[in-house]
Amino acid sequence: MSFDQPCHSRLHPLSVAPMMDRTDRHFRYFMRQITRKTLLYTEMITAQAILHGDRNKLLGFDPAEKPLSLQIGGDDPQLLAKCARIAEDMGYDEVNLNVGCPSNRVQSGNFGACLMAQPQLVADCVASMQAAVDIPVTVKHRIGIDDCDRYEDMVKFVTTVAVSGCRRFTIHARKAWLQGLSPKDNRNIPPLRYGDVYRLKQDQPDLWIEINGGIKTLAQAHHHLQQVDAVMIGRAAYDTPYLFAMADRDIYGATEPLTRHQIVMAMLPYIARWTERGTKLHSITRHMLQLFHGQPGSRAWKRYLTDNSCRSGAGVDTVKAALAQVPEPLSRITYNAAPLST
Repeated sequence: MSFDQPCHSRLHPLSVAPMMDRTDRHFRYFMRQITRKTLLYTEMITAQAILHGDRNKLLGFDPAEKPLSLQIGGDDPQLLAKCARIAEDMGYDEVNLNVGCPSNRVQSGNFGACLMAQPQLVADCVASMQAAVDIPVTVKHRIGIDDCDRYEDMVKFVTTVAVSGCRRFTIHARKAWLQGLSPKDNRNIPPLRYGDVYRLKQDQPDLWIEINGGIKTLAQAHHHLQQVDAVMIGRAAYDTPYLFAMADRDIYGATEPLTRHQIVMAMLPYIARWTERGTKLHSITRHMLQLFHGQPGSRAWKRYLTDNSCRSGAGVDTVKAALAQVPEPLSRITYNAAPLST
């Protein structure tokens, strides 16, 4: 596979997808205890919210979360350029334009997946953002929308936007139905068409192509990396977060990962800081419930945190008590999967 790509892209063959009500700062800090290298994303934040909302609450992050991309929703080139400058000034590593969300609320604002029908507008938005910042501007989109879902339609969209200077495209390998399906259904019902994304990489070798959709394991990621430059994992990162424990070693050549128990202990100082400021423990531990997925004690861990994390005064001791419900393995858990390569 060619590596004639911008050096920033070469660093991120794996990422965790932006997910509404999931990838907030507490989830991202938690994921950083599992994987130090994987690219993380914020939830999608609209341009209007960035410009007029509580910026620290919406955009604040711990430096430990980096590398980190801010995903923005919008369709106004000038406003998006202002948002990109804010992101760069705050220390984000890149900004990503959402051209994939099919929800009615997003469509009413003329952004998200409906923008695939307006490739020149997307190109104008990207060009305006790139002119405003030095950090990369990337695009996340679908393979198509409604009846505009031929391979040729996707190529027209990508090549039009690429003229603006965008080099990295993250492609959810399902079309989106803008009417008749909920966002959840749009993540599951339209069939996956990985072959279209593979073909795009073959036809556009100078672009950095990342594939997304239905990818649940690092073994599956390894398979996709034989065809494309990068893999984005979504819901599986939330439902089975420890699958990323081997990502740094197998993809980036880093050291052995922390055990699940070590990850919890690493979270305790962070939890203490936030709960002492008045943050409810549940706001943090709701992201940690699946850490022991498939392991002895997982049900007891989840039940204890669910029952106790919303109580007044819940904090570090609550998490320690939950951890005591889980037997610690005698040795590290290892995987037999072959190392991933790009």
